[in-house]
Amino acid sequence: MENFVVSARKYRPSRFDTVIGQEHVVQTLKNAIKNRHLAHAFLFCGPRGVGKTTSARLLAKTINCTNLSEDFEACDQCDSCRAFNGNASFNIYELDAASNNSVDDIRGLVEQVRYAPQGAQYKIYIIDEVHMLSAQAFNAFLKTLEEPPPYAKFILATTEKHKILPTILSRCQVFDFHRIKVDDAVKQLKKICESEQITAEEEALHVIAKKADGAMRDALSIFDRIVSFSGNTISYSDVISNLNILDYDYFFKSTNMLSNEDLPGSLLLFDEILNNGFEGQHFLQGFAEHLRNLMVCKHPDTTKLLEVAPNIAGKFAQQAQSCSSTWLLNALNILNQTDFNFRQSKNQRLHVELALMKLCNLQRAITLTGVDDKKKSLN
Repeated sequence: MENFVVSARKYRPSRFDTVIGQEHVVQTLKNAIKNRHLAHAFLFCGPRGVGKTTSARLLAKTINCTNLSEDFEACDQCDSCRAFNGNASFNIYELDAASNNSVDDIRGLVEQVRYAPQGAQYKIYIIDEVHMLSAQAFNAFLKTLEEPPPYAKFILATTEKHKILPTILSRCQVFDFHRIKVDDAVKQLKKICESEQITAEEEALHVIAKKADGAMRDALSIFDRIVSFSGNTISYSDVISNLNILDYDYFFKSTNMLSNEDLPGSLLLFDEILNNGFEGQHFLQGFAEHLRNLMVCKHPDTTKLLEVAPNIAGKFAQQAQSCSSTWLLNALNILNQTDFNFRQSKNQRLHVELALMKLCNLQRAITLTGVDDKKKSLN
């Protein structure tokens, strides 16, 4: 049986120009290489799965390349690049601080720094999850980090910048990595689909990208799981059933029913959602996000905040026209309060149904309040 390689490894960026969603970091590093203004220590910070370790490896590979291209990318042909690609480089060391966080581990690394690189310009040390180092290990590392030999470069990566000692931060050039935007993740997933000859609905890829919550590695892991489930044709229905996500249609129907004061229909629809295996809080959170999307559709400038497929965005824009901003704002307040108190409720189903009853009578309450306000102004 052929060994399967997960997409997160198979499509890991091999050049700076293939790094997704971190243009500010890539441009700064390329300019530093171009102008020979390389700091001796870098700290890459940001959420998981956004390219910190990948960028660290690319930087290490590029600065040791002996035949850089015109756009300052590694050539992949020189001895240094070939050694790196074959995981056989003697000048690039990686340390996982999550499992090698003792003072003895750092002392061993510091001891290695004394020896010059072999057949390359720099000796590079990549320390992943650096926030996991013990206080003693940090202190043992300080002097070397402050005054390393000219051939030594340190690239630290962490998901928790606030745990890094200020004395370490002050000795590093800090780069903050961003969460991957949904549109950027969808573009990458489309490229992978083309490469793997997979047919995928755009709505399905949007759901995968949104579920990943800004982590490209998570998006690729979810993508692999969906491919295992549905084969070479990925549909929106397959994705929502596999990821246990409520269909958009439920929320569109709920909004129409509640705004038309159809309480029986709303309660029956909620019963159907529960019978399909979803929790009440799952419905509350999804419905609140739906109403938020309707609110941002109220103004052309804020429609870009929608993170959905274009055809779904059209449905939101259409339904937003039939809901007043006052109704949406009050409905969001009710849902937010209901979600906040959900776990403390003894009868959680009734807790959600009570919220639906309030929403069903919300338009009437808004109208009566408006009449009362007019009477007060006349008096």
